[in-house]
Amino acid sequence: MPKHPEEQGDVQTRSKVEKPRRFKVLLHNDDYTTMEFVVMILRQVFHLSPAAASRVMLHVHRKGVGVAGVYPRDIAETRADQVLGLAREAGYPLQCTLEQE
Repeated sequence: MPKHPEEQGDVQTRSKVEKPRRFKVLLHNDDYTTMEFVVMILRQVFHLSPAAASRVMLHVHRKGVGVAGVYPRDIAETRADQVLGLAREAGYPLQCTLEQE
């Protein structure tokens, strides 16, 4: 029976797999995007409950920026692109950026 490629004699070596880097998806407050639209974004794109979406929206409103979610890079980029696309379609200047965790 052929040996597993990671086996060398009777000793097994294991390759260490790094966890993928995670990125925060940040929403930025502005004077034009409605609170209702931000809650809709948080529910539709980030799948937050109504209560969690309202909490995040209020944090963004009061502090100027807030974390909508934390994901691996490709998912974070996709979600940010969805937010920006929906905001542009609705005529809002909502900004969404990524920050490495």
